[in-house]
Amino acid sequence: MDSKDKDHVLSLKVMRLTRPSLFTGLSVGCDARDLPGDHLNAETRADLAVPLGLHNTGVGHLLLLPQSFGNIYLGETFSCCLCVHNDSTETVREVSIKAVLQMSNQRVPLLGDDENEPLHQLQPGDTINEVIQHEVKDIGTHILVCAVSYLSTNGDQQNFRKFFKFQVMKPLDVKTKFYNAECDEVYLEAGVQNITSGPLCLEKVELEPSPYFTVVSMNKAYPESNSLIFGRMNVINPHDTRQYLYCLKPRPEARASPATLRQATAIGKLDIVWRTNMGDRGRLQTSQLQRMAPQYGDVRVTVEKIPSVVQLEQQFEVVLGITNICERNLDLHLSFLGGGGGSEWSGVTSRTLPALPPGQSTSLALSLIPLRTGLQTIAGVRLTDTFLKRTYDYENLAQVFITTEKAREKGTS
Repeated sequence: MDSKDKDHVLSLKVMRLTRPSLFTGLSVGCDARDLPGDHLNAETRADLAVPLGLHNTGVGHLLLLPQSFGNIYLGETFSCCLCVHNDSTETVREVSIKAVLQMSNQRVPLLGDDENEPLHQLQPGDTINEVIQHEVKDIGTHILVCAVSYLSTNGDQQNFRKFFKFQVMKPLDVKTKFYNAECDEVYLEAGVQNITSGPLCLEKVELEPSPYFTVVSMNKAYPESNSLIFGRMNVINPHDTRQYLYCLKPRPEARASPATLRQATAIGKLDIVWRTNMGDRGRLQTSQLQRMAPQYGDVRVTVEKIPSVVQLEQQFEVVLGITNICERNLDLHLSFLGGGGGSEWSGVTSRTLPALPPGQSTSLALSLIPLRTGLQTIAGVRLTDTFLKRTYDYENLAQVFITTEKAREKGTS
């Protein structure tokens, strides 16, 4: 970007500093039996930019300097050079350069903010070069405001300002899904899509958990390996997506307070580091990811023990864990509405449970008789809060496979 005011003896140029790109040429060839013969092929082979042995690929081995200001993406470092040139035949004294980057909600001083900064003196034809850098953290319109002041030959204070506008675009699109497990674990599925115009190499995609959780990455090639399933060079082409999976486990202090854990909606932040095909580095950190907190009411029921396969008409046992997640004692009444699917509950169909203090859990062993084969759902448990007269029905506790064959013992054929 070039700017000069006709009333001033100084001119200002703003040049963005970017890495060069590989030259791409248009190779035109033909069959030797065609009318041009081998002339076009010979011209292609003689082209200096075409690499040996790769005449028809269009990919050259020479570097091409940037021809335009280019695209700027969120998370990259914006670098540019400010050049002030003395176009007059007189010496210009006390030259000062200031640069401010203006966004929609803030202004960031980049150059000349120090009041004690020394002033420059420009001889005729001389140039002052200043390099500024700024990590871009906002999307949208950015305006680089450059101000130049100096003393003219007659001693008058002169100054002018120039504005350079550019857009900052989003490089990655991140989509997340949460799955709340019965054991208080949270699974995060994150899809990272490249929405730039070129390939990106994802160097790091990590989840920084909130204080309530620890994180286990499930993106390794092997459980004990440090290599990712995407390989050492995780290159993602434009519009492609990488899927990442993380398991968040509650910390011991969080498990000690079920009510606090239930209200913990903040999961953590994704930290993503990438490089372009020419090695430019970018970094993006998402805002705090929020999940929908599981709704258990005042009581929570989990399955602690259940067989995977049972024999038809042979009684089996299910162990349920009942947890009080409110701040008062719970007086619960247990009743059965039927086993659901292909099973029926065995034993006393209605009873009152011992009082359960806040934050405490108890285990409850119940028996069922399977009456139908196949994969059947365990359901039909009702807990009633005798104080609030509130009922909790559980219609999908677990699943068990019922077979007519006798379950084989482990280690036998």
